Amino acid sequence: MTRLLTRTDLLALLDPAVCVEALAVGFRGAVSGAGARRVVAELPFPGTATALIPGLLPGIPAYTVKVNAKFPGAAPALRGVVCLHSGVDGELLALLDSATVTAWRTGLAAALGTHALARPEARTVGVIGAGAQAELMLRGLRALRDIGEVWVHDAEPGRAREFADRHGARTAPDPAAIAATADIVLLATWSRTPLLGLAQARPGQHFTTLGADEPGKLELGVDLLRAARLVVDDRELGMSSGVLGSIGMDGDAVRATSTLGEVLNRDVPVGDVPPGTVTVYAPVGLPWQDLALAWLAYEESRRRAGGGGRDIDLLG
Repeated sequence: MTRLLTRTDLLALLDPAVCVEALAVGFRGAVSGAGARRVVAELPFPGTATALIPGLLPGIPAYTVKVNAKFPGAAPALRGVVCLHSGVDGELLALLDSATVTAWRTGLAAALGTHALARPEARTVGVIGAGAQAELMLRGLRALRDIGEVWVHDAEPGRAREFADRHGARTAPDPAAIAATADIVLLATWSRTPLLGLAQARPGQHFTTLGADEPGKLELGVDLLRAARLVVDDRELGMSSGVLGSIGMDGDAVRATSTLGEVLNRDVPVGDVPPGTVTVYAPVGLPWQDLALAWLAYEESRRRAGGGGRDIDLLG
């Protein structure tokens, strides 16, 4: 039997604090993107087909395969499924809504990176792009540190107002206004044109950019990325799909770029960064993050007396 876990099921099963800890364990375990594949295929439609394989973590006897349709003009823009397979015999243990899994693992992992790199006293947060991933970034960050004033901007003013109402935030007219106000700037857009450059950055400011996860997508200017203390989730994938490749880094510069796992393990202490340095966290997203949350949800659904989701027999 295969457990079917919808968005509603996942929201009832997942706990942000537990998810953040599971992601932190994965990063601290120096899990890399080696062997992982991120396949993006263009379509004769206004979107792309994306697959992430395989999601693997030490100690979990299963793996994930995620398949997404990414259509920027749609609502929601990302739809798909995470397949959770047994590592023993390949049994399809569960099918999970990938939009929910992706938003949670991406947003909460980004909150983890943001908290690790932003100055301890940084409290004012600016959000650019008021979508699902921004929601989870802000929720995760609030679980990790005290947050003060929150500002939000979105290309659709109505969506920014709704986000502001949900989070007690204030709206801003453009990305520059966000950068002028916030100690921490969170970007989660589809932009292929930089929204902020070095001229808009202030000493000691932190930026987390989620939108630069495919070739051609770039939310921060090359001058800002090159001037900042830049941290990625994986160097190899950062070159093939993320900002390292987009800004044309050479081999020595790539090797000198820190990963979040190294930061969390204090292999490259954040305290060594000179005061006033601008920091940037620019993840691509790793398949093991899908497994971390999919396994949590699957195990929790089996643990609960009433369960979660429903079982289906795809071979019946």
